[in-house]
Amino acid sequence: MMRGNMNNMMKQMQKMQKQMAKAQEELKDEVVEGTAGGGVVVVKANGHKEVIEVNIKEEAVDPDDVDMLQDLVLAAINDALNKVDELTNKRLGQFTKGLNIPGMF
Repeated sequence: MMRGNMNNMMKQMQKMQKQMAKAQEELKDEVVEGTAGGGVVVVKANGHKEVIEVNIKEEAVDPDDVDMLQDLVLAAINDALNKVDELTNKRLGQFTKGLNIPGMF
């Protein structure tokens, strides 16, 4: 009887593992936007934390203040990556049901 329960549990875990792998792969197709400076810098990243696009409006480019532009780009990238984390937690959190597994995400 116990062996049957273990087999069922193993089958359920394998099924969940496949579903989770599929959800992780689907994240690659998800795109989030991070912004800074009221939208003068926009960064797009996919669900695998790959920056796929950077848009800088012309009014953000001041040759006398390159430091500010660099700060805006960094802020937009960090905003996008934080949104990827939120998306990942939302999509994959259903599999962990609140468990905190280090290195999982």
